[in-house]
Amino acid sequence: MEETPVESQEQAGQARVRLPQLKLDELLEELQARLDAARGTRDRVHSLLEAVLSVGRELDLEQVLHSIVEAAAVLVDAQYAALGVIGPDGKRLSAFHTVGVSEEQIARIGPFPEGHGILGELIRHPEPLRLAKLSEHPASYGFPAHHPPMNTFLGVPIRVRDQVFGNLYLTEKGGGAQFDEEDESVLSTLAVAAGVAIDNARLYEESRLRERWLRANAEITHSLMSGAERGEALGLIARRAKEIAGAVLAVVAMPVEDTDSLRVELAVGQRAEEHRGLVLPVGESLIGQAFTAGEPVTSADVVKDERVANPEPRFSGLGPAVAVPIGTGDVVRGVVLLARETGRPVFSEKETEPLQGFAAQAAIAMELAERRRDAEEIAVLQDRDRIARDLHDLAIQRLFATGMTLQSAGRFIEHPQAGDRVARAVDDLDETIKIIRSTIFGLRAREGATGSGLRARVVRVAGEAAPVLGFAPSVKMEGLVDTEVPRDIADHVVAVLSEALTNIARHARAGRADIVLETDGREVRLTVSDDGVGIPAEGRRSGLRNMAERAQQLGGDLTLSTPEAGGTRLLWRVPVPGGAG
Repeated sequence: MEETPVESQEQAGQARVRLPQLKLDELLEELQARLDAARGTRDRVHSLLEAVLSVGRELDLEQVLHSIVEAAAVLVDAQYAALGVIGPDGKRLSAFHTVGVSEEQIARIGPFPEGHGILGELIRHPEPLRLAKLSEHPASYGFPAHHPPMNTFLGVPIRVRDQVFGNLYLTEKGGGAQFDEEDESVLSTLAVAAGVAIDNARLYEESRLRERWLRANAEITHSLMSGAERGEALGLIARRAKEIAGAVLAVVAMPVEDTDSLRVELAVGQRAEEHRGLVLPVGESLIGQAFTAGEPVTSADVVKDERVANPEPRFSGLGPAVAVPIGTGDVVRGVVLLARETGRPVFSEKETEPLQGFAAQAAIAMELAERRRDAEEIAVLQDRDRIARDLHDLAIQRLFATGMTLQSAGRFIEHPQAGDRVARAVDDLDETIKIIRSTIFGLRAREGATGSGLRARVVRVAGEAAPVLGFAPSVKMEGLVDTEVPRDIADHVVAVLSEALTNIARHARAGRADIVLETDGREVRLTVSDDGVGIPAEGRRSGLRNMAERAQQLGGDLTLSTPEAGGTRLLWRVPVPGGAG
């Protein structure tokens, strides 16, 4: 049966109707896809803006870094994300922040990577890197045991101004898909915002650190200007420097007069007692180099540093260290050494710079305090001169006149006992005049007034021992020690006292020490007592032997005893030339 023209026309019309309808459906589907893509792009842009705002709100550097990693993983739909911070040497990673790996997994995997393999590739070539399969890249080293499998990879550097701060590493895109150009673009945009946020956090951190150093300087200056002793000021310097620099040990060493060495006067923190009292050569120690150069000296590992003699065990468990001079230029008063635990960051230039400024300001404060004390001492000396003049011009003349009167009156006294009493009174007046004359000499003697008399030297030795002992010993003096004890014997007294206090600091574990120096014109006696553990029978006695030999050379002796309350009492006594008896 043949098709009629009418049927043929109807079929052609239906075909024409279906053709435009198919094209319209395709157009609608394409439009829908474009709308979905636009909506997805819009949502992604919104997510990127939210991530940028979230990162920019933080001021704490650690929190900023963690926020960056979290935002990166969300933006490109990555299962694992990490941010590696490049260390000061520019070749290794000094810190690693991760997302997607649990603490238990991290513990099983072991130490964080240092920057080998693919991670090192981004350090050497700081440009975005996309890989479909990590293992196929020539720089791939493989993964350690217990590491989760990772294939797809996207890495982007983070720049802070002109410096590459670190890299973002993203792996395993969701749904098994590949990271694309849009992912790279989004992550690069986040990296720019991250650089700004990191820079802001660093600046904020530096300003906070500067503020803490300024407060510490103000505290030390106030303490010194309020009349604090040097030992107390040094302790404050050590504690504040240790706290602000994040150290676990702070040591303060001061130069020993007339020698090429430094003595550790104060130590705070880990194993501090093993550092106190040490004498360090200027040319053969980390502290000595800082003292000589007048500038900071750093060490990446104080235990392995050749400049530190016999570091074990006093530096055990410690790593990075820095020695900073207290003072500036040619005027260096001492050195403060700070040490951190093993594995902590090395002291950077940005850290040592404010620390050096802090130490310089502390030295200026010490200088001002000393000048103030000098002015006070001058006032005291002037007052001494006035007292001496009054004693000489008034008291001695009146006593002398009274003695003359009594001598004249004695000729008219017939009763023998009364005459004897008057004669004894005249003798007493003569002796009193001698004592006053000796006192006047002591007040006016410039040698004693400037601190080189025996009385002043004993006080100074006791004061210098206080930081090493951990407490200030008590000092008591009786008799005319400045005028009746010759200079050569005074030198022996000072040496014996210094040795005795050093022994107490090193061995006695005492909480109290008492010094008594006395003379009656016939002999000089030095007694040093403590409440410590006493002298062990098997202990070294070279110091005691030296003190005994000094006494024997001068015709005296050394006696050791144990008080009822415990501890040790040392009595060193020698005759005074020209003394009676």
